[in-house]
Order: sequence, then C-alpha cells, then structure tokens
Amino acid sequence: MNQSLVSKALFRSIRLNTGFAFVFPCLLLLLLVLGFPAFVAVANSFTPVWSNVKTFTLDNYIKLQQDKQFWESLRVTIVFVAGTVSLHLILGLGVALALNTEPLGNWFFRIIAILPWTVPDVISGLVWRFMYDPTAGIINYFLDRLGVQNPYVEWLAAPHLALPSVIFADVWRGYPFVMLILLAGLQAIPKELYEAARVDGASVLQEFRHITIPGLSRMFQVAFALDVIWQFRRFGLVYNMTQGGPGNATDILPLAIYRQYFRYFNFEYASAMAVVLAVIMIAISIPYVRMMVKRT
Repeated sequence: MNQSLVSKALFRSIRLNTGFAFVFPCLLLLLLVLGFPAFVAVANSFTPVWSNVKTFTLDNYIKLQQDKQFWESLRVTIVFVAGTVSLHLILGLGVALALNTEPLGNWFFRIIAILPWTVPDVISGLVWRFMYDPTAGIINYFLDRLGVQNPYVEWLAAPHLALPSVIFADVWRGYPFVMLILLAGLQAIPKELYEAARVDGASVLQEFRHITIPGLSRMFQVAFALDVIWQFRRFGLVYNMTQGGPGNATDILPLAIYRQYFRYFNFEYASAMAVVLAVIMIAISIPYVRMMVKRT
C-alpha cells in the first residue's frame, strides 16, 4: 500500500517536472527576447546604461511632462486608437452577424472577410499609400469617374484628412480580428434562445438587444481589450503611409519613440517614452487579465 502511494507521488512529480521541462525553453526565450530588453529600457530611462556615469535621475520623465510634442503624440494616439477600435467593433460585429447566417457559399465569404488581416502592416501601408496618391491613386480615380468636382484630393498631405485616412486604412486591415472573436461568440449562443424568442413574438431588434448583445458581452470585452493593446502599438502601417506627417497630424507614440531612438539617438528619452507607453498598455490589460483569471 505504501509502495503504491509512493509510486503515485513519484509519478505525479515526474509529470510535473516534465511539464516544467517542456515549458522552460519557452520561458527562457521570452525572458531573453522580451524580458531583457524591457529591463534595459526601464533602467535606461532612469540611468544611462551604456554610460560610465551611473546617476539615477528622473530628468527624462520631467522632460516628458514639459514636452508639448509628446503630449500631442499622446493625443493623436488616443484619437487613433479610439477611432480604429470603435470602427473595428462596429464593422466586425456587422460582418460577424452577416457571416453567422447560412447563405450559399458561406465559407467563401468568410475567407474574403478575413483576407485583410493576413496582409502585413508594412504591405498594407504601402498599398493604401498608393491608393491615396492624389494623381495616380484609385480612390481619386473613382471620384473623378463619379463626376466629383476637384477629385484630386491630397488625402495624406492635408492635416485634417491624414489621420482619418490612416484610421480608415487601419479599419480595413484590423476589423477581421474583432470579427473572428465576435463570430465565435455568436456561434456559442444557443439557437434555442432565438427559437423561444420567435415563439414569444419577439422582433429581430428585440432578439438582438436581449439575446445577442448579452451573449456577446464577454467577447466584446475580450475584443476591446486586445484590440486597444494592438492599436496602441501600431507602427508599420502608419509609418509607411505618412511617417507621422504632415507635421504631427499622424504622429502616434510608437513613431515618436522610433524617431527619438533611431533618428535623434536620444536613447534615454526614447526609453522613458517607451516605458510610459508600456504602463498605459499594462493599465488597459489589467481588466482583461482579471477577467481571464476569474474564468479559470
């Protein structure tokens, strides 16, 4: 009997250690690829890591508070994130509702709907920059064919049009991510609820309000949290379309950090900006993490 208990305990220990052995390389890789650069960035924002003079200082963060360009980049980032995430949710929900039906060739329309998400950010930025070209772009070409007066619009050169144009391009690129999450939530809602509602004489709007929206509440939270985090760190699409211009019209924080680090070589100041951006994303992710922990 004692030997049996010892054997079971030994077997559990082996299984546990085997699990840790399989996970350890992944954890080590994460620490090397993500943990070490993050630690260096945080340390560099307080103390120049590569300098012989090691002095702890808050000068970089004090400079951030006084930097009008930083606050302007933060404002542009918030507008960009708010615009893209809200439109992702609206368009993603609409497409998910359409794909949740059973039309002929539904699989084909699902492939078409998810295709924009398969295009890398860099390629999307280049494609949309050519489409927005004032003389050779396809958008102005169609405006001209429709008979619009003065159709040669400077979409990416006009300060009041650049940010909406970038937001529109990012909505096309990013809505499939939200759409997939919401479509999974729609398919998890029991169809019996809709059948019972129809028997009781509920309209389509009442079904949407009292069944669909409550059934998607958790998925909405997941999609919102993940999409906000992704949009705060968006870089390739905006960089290839405008590089932050004209002026500071599309100068989101990742672009400002990139410029401070690789163009002006202000390593410590760029690290402080990156730490602030990381803190913002961590604060946004806390409700999502708490929700996931409660589920488990």
